[in-house]
Amino acid sequence: MSRVRVLLYLRGADTAQVERAYHRISTSLAGTPGLLGNELLRSPHDPAEMAVLSEWSSLEEFGVWERGPGHRASTAPLRDHQDGSRARPFAIYQVVSEYRADALS
Repeated sequence: MSRVRVLLYLRGADTAQVERAYHRISTSLAGTPGLLGNELLRSPHDPAEMAVLSEWSSLEEFGVWERGPGHRASTAPLRDHQDGSRARPFAIYQVVSEYRADALS
């Protein structure tokens, strides 16, 4: 099983509101099985363009959470900020290979 990274694309003029929603959701997801962590990202070229990158231990663990009863309720605060200009406001990637800076020295 390989780790999975999920990108949720966001767009919002009120970035402070997006940040508050991100922190509220992250706090509520603490201890979720399979969730290794997440980050809120902002484009340096367009401050209204943001994304949440979450890392999961496996596609199966992510799927269990995504299909679970708490998924929609726990992520609701960011739903209005999803980037509607994209065909899908999210993307899922499996890690197939990686290099870590500390392992290269």
